[in-house]
Amino acid sequence: MAGILSQHLQNLSLKTVTTAVPMIMPVRSVYKQPKEYPVPIKPFRNPRKKHYNPKFKMDRQLKVMKMDLPDFQEREKVDEMTPDEVRAKMKEKGIQPMRSWMEKPLNISSTAGTFEQYVPPEGDGKISATTAAGAMQKFEFLGKKGKSMMAIRKIRQFDEDFDPKEFVEEAQDIYIQAHEALAKFDKARLHELVTERAYPLVTHQAYRKTIHWQFLKSLEPPRLMHARSTHVVTKENVFAQITVRFHTQQLLAVYDRFGRLIHGSEVVARDVLEYVVFEKHLANTYGVWRIHDKIIPDWMPPRQPIRNTYKFEEPELDEEPESTEEATTEPAKERAEAAA
Repeated sequence: MAGILSQHLQNLSLKTVTTAVPMIMPVRSVYKQPKEYPVPIKPFRNPRKKHYNPKFKMDRQLKVMKMDLPDFQEREKVDEMTPDEVRAKMKEKGIQPMRSWMEKPLNISSTAGTFEQYVPPEGDGKISATTAAGAMQKFEFLGKKGKSMMAIRKIRQFDEDFDPKEFVEEAQDIYIQAHEALAKFDKARLHELVTERAYPLVTHQAYRKTIHWQFLKSLEPPRLMHARSTHVVTKENVFAQITVRFHTQQLLAVYDRFGRLIHGSEVVARDVLEYVVFEKHLANTYGVWRIHDKIIPDWMPPRQPIRNTYKFEEPELDEEPESTEEATTEPAKERAEAAA
C-alpha cells in the first residue's frame, strides 16, 4: 500500500510542458460606424491656442470686462485692521479717509444777524427838531454817539481812508444799485451788493414778478446813525456794521406773471423812510460794504399789502321751463301713457 502511494507522488511532480498551441490573448471588440458623411476640417490651432485671425484681437479683449466682486466679509476684516491699513484701503478705493475730528473748513463772509441793533426814535421823520420831542431825540442820539465813534476808530484800523461823510454817499449808491439789480433779477449782481444773509430776504417772492422801481430824489440827505464792530470765532476776524437812515421818494409797481398790478403804482410817488444796515468783513483784504439788514421799528405803520387777484366765475343756473302749465301737463301725459 505504501509503495502505491509513493509511485503516485512521483507521477504528480511539477514539470514544464511545452506545447505547439499558441496562447490566446483576450481582445476587446470595437464597433466602428461607417462613414456616410465627410468629416469637417477643423481650423488649424497652434500649440499656444491663439485665435487664427489676430485682426480683432483688441475687440475680443474689450468684450469681457473684469469686475471686482464685493467682499461681503470686509466689515469683519476692518475691525481687525490697524488705522493705517484702513486708511490705505480707503485710498485704494478712492474714498476720502475719515479723520479723527469732525471739523470742516468754513468761510464766514457775513454774520448771522444785526448785533446791537439801532432803535429808531418814535416819530422820526415827522417831528421837527425845534419841538421838545425832537430835541429829546437829538440829545439821546448824542448820548449813543460814543460807541459809534469807537467803532469808526476800529474801522479805520483796517481802512485808513474811511470817512463817514463820504461813506453815506457810497451807501446810497449801493442802495440804488441793489434795487435796480432786484428789478432786473440779476442774481450775480445782487450777490455783490447784498450779504449771504440778506439775499434770501431780498429775493423772497420776487420770482415770476415784474418789478418797476425808480429812485426820484432824497427828501433828506442820508445820515450815519449807528456803527458797531465785533469779532467772530477769533479776535482777528472782525466785522463792522453801519446803520444809515434814508428818507427818499420812490416809485414802485409790482406786476404778477399775468401782467396784473398787485402792489404800488407807476404814477403815484411815495415817501420812504428806511434804516438800512451795511456790513463789511474788515479782516478780508477784498471786503466790500454790502446791504445786510433793514430795521423796521414797531411804531412804523404797516405797509400796503399785496392785492391778490382772483378769477370770478358766474354760477351756472339750471334752465327753467317756459311756463308752469307745460311743467304740470308733461308729468300727467307721462302717467297716462304708462297706464295705457
